[in-house]
Amino acid sequence: QLQLVESGGGLVQPGGSLRLSCAASGFTLDNYPIGWFRQAPGKEREVIACSSSARDTYYADSVKGRFSISRDNAKSVVYLQMNSLKPEDTAIYYCNTRTAWGQDFWGQGTQVTVSS
Repeated sequence: QLQLVESGGGLVQPGGSLRLSCAASGFTLDNYPIGWFRQAPGKEREVIACSSSARDTYYADSVKGRFSISRDNAKSVVYLQMNSLKPEDTAIYYCNTRTAWGQDFWGQGTQVTVSS
């Protein structure tokens, strides 16, 4: 059973940092793309960072230069390092993978709140 579990969210002050983790099980992480998405209240879910199986990366303009996606395939974990956090980064953060046949799998999400 393919499963993703996010952790590492919390409350942080503007300008602070958090590192989110996405623990993968039931599949070989090395062979799959992983994306980090977020959904703020009243807004649609948006992709903010991706790491392909070929290790190409993508970042949304809103997080470029502040967020970094990385993998530890030995531990089957994907990280999202978030620096210089802003109140507008407040959202529920999800990780996602899509299989070769187009099926999406999502974690349960982790809340990130940026507030003083």
